[in-house]
Amino acid sequence: MVAPVTTVALSGVEALPVEVQVSLVPGQPSFTIVGLPDKAVGESRERVRSALTAIGLALPGRRITVNLAPADLLKEGSHFDLPIAVALLLALGAVPGDVGEDNLILGELSLDGRISQVAGVLPAAIAAGRLGRGVVCPAANGSEAAWAGQAPVLAPDHLIALINHWKGTQVLTPPKAELAQDEGPLLDLADIKGQEAAKRALEIAAAGGHNLLMIGPPGSGKSMLAKRLPGILPPLTPAEALAVSMIHSVAGNLVGGQILRYPPYRDPHHSASVPALVGGGTGPSRARSRWPITACCSWMNCPNSPARRWRRCANRWRAAPSPSRALTAMSPTRRTCSWWPQ
Repeated sequence: MVAPVTTVALSGVEALPVEVQVSLVPGQPSFTIVGLPDKAVGESRERVRSALTAIGLALPGRRITVNLAPADLLKEGSHFDLPIAVALLLALGAVPGDVGEDNLILGELSLDGRISQVAGVLPAAIAAGRLGRGVVCPAANGSEAAWAGQAPVLAPDHLIALINHWKGTQVLTPPKAELAQDEGPLLDLADIKGQEAAKRALEIAAAGGHNLLMIGPPGSGKSMLAKRLPGILPPLTPAEALAVSMIHSVAGNLVGGQILRYPPYRDPHHSASVPALVGGGTGPSRARSRWPITACCSWMNCPNSPARRWRRCANRWRAAPSPSRALTAMSPTRRTCSWWPQ
């Protein structure tokens, strides 16, 4: 018997569907995961085994094979723990057979069965809406998944709570979507006396989303002006907020699952290297080159650094692509101006 469950693999901010297939066949007892898993996915067999034991279920003495299809797509991250466990429960007949067909599942399992927070839940929930499925995610990511608005969300904090919900002995409350709270008053541009030309340039750059380069001797007011730029930036539109929050979600920086309301602000040091400024490495948390679609960055005294560094920064930011083609498919039709603060 093969029990399939749907989850996702993250490629940037795109959530690609992945089918988790579990097969139980007679033979020497073993637990094998195939389908190009990385180290974190390969270690999930120990977390799944311990979590199932913690809730009173022992793995059968059979040969267990877990296939992550498509097999040529690299699977990274600990969010494959929960779909593998659910697929095993399906193969054992411990949960109803339709849960794998109706839901997109992701989450990390602790050794005692608790479901821990993972990254990338927001793009995964949007992908679930496109597929016409519900979402099963950790409780800590519930409000994040609720912003997708297109699919029902289950956000259990423990594996036994999820099983009881599917069996009808417990009801999980749907999570509520939440906005990030204000961080307090920002510095006011009106506090600056004089500098009329520089303040006019800041206003134009903030209103039009333009790059702005300030050059001047120390003490002329560059840093003072730049620190007040976030206070005049317009709030994010709903589409921009989802785009920026998707990037933060994949990077694991979306605090409490609360969607962002204002453009993020970056203040790198003028001695920062090109990889540090525009992005380097393979991890999504370093992908700064894609933030500036709705972000503000202040980089003082950049002429003191090699010219190619700040020119590459400006060119890279100007050419930054839209973070997700999925935005055209998931434009929040159910969320209008009534849900977005003016």
